[in-house]
Amino acid sequence: MIPQQQSMRRRQFLKGTVGAASVVVLSGCDNLSQSSWFPNILSKAERVTEIVQRAVTPREALAKEYGEADISTVFPANGNTDPGTELYAEHVARNFSEWTLEIVGLVKSPRSWSLAALKELPARTQITRHDCVEGWSAIGKWTGVPIGDLMHQVEPLPNARYAVFHCADVDDEGIAYYESMAVADCYHPQTILAYELNDVALDIPHGAPLRLRFERQLGYKQAKYVMKIELVEFLAGIGGGKGGYWEDQGYEWYAGI
Repeated sequence: MIPQQQSMRRRQFLKGTVGAASVVVLSGCDNLSQSSWFPNILSKAERVTEIVQRAVTPREALAKEYGEADISTVFPANGNTDPGTELYAEHVARNFSEWTLEIVGLVKSPRSWSLAALKELPARTQITRHDCVEGWSAIGKWTGVPIGDLMHQVEPLPNARYAVFHCADVDDEGIAYYESMAVADCYHPQTILAYELNDVALDIPHGAPLRLRFERQLGYKQAKYVMKIELVEFLAGIGGGKGGYWEDQGYEWYAGI
């Protein structure tokens, strides 16, 4: 067998391994995901998935956008539908007038914006499909501020590799939700902090007042109730160290579609 054929077969095997591992974890097989050896295999396979997908899909490629007639009649609000904290309830009572978004960490100029200030910035509107690991999809019209525009204002430092999105919601054990992406993906034109869904201000179940839209990734990457973006070099010291609340439970960090 010639080297090129061997390489192709190796890639096919690894891609199959990644797919199988993802199905096992996302279907809720806790015995495997909590074992000492399986997460290591999954982590290595996941890295291969990212490399392969980035190789075949240009970083600037756009997710498909749809027309007004394609918007789903119902857009499910799954996952957390209310942070349920006293602080969040106070923000709701004030109609989020005191909500602020911070960008901190490895940036030249850390800063914050009120929700009103964010809405004064140039906005992007996109009609895209949300694909959930639970097997459903819905098309919605999102309006918000491109995160790349905010990055230009804070100026990430050269060693900033990841953007971590800290959220207002917590689970039943008080563990805060968070998500992350490569800093480079923050500059993708469809990566926005949305404050409207279908021309109406985000409601609480859908992530009010700010929700991440990372359109070329699966639904669990679309973090709700975003309060802070932290730029870091490594993910190891944040949460469970896997790059997101769901990733800490065994989901893939790179969930490209």
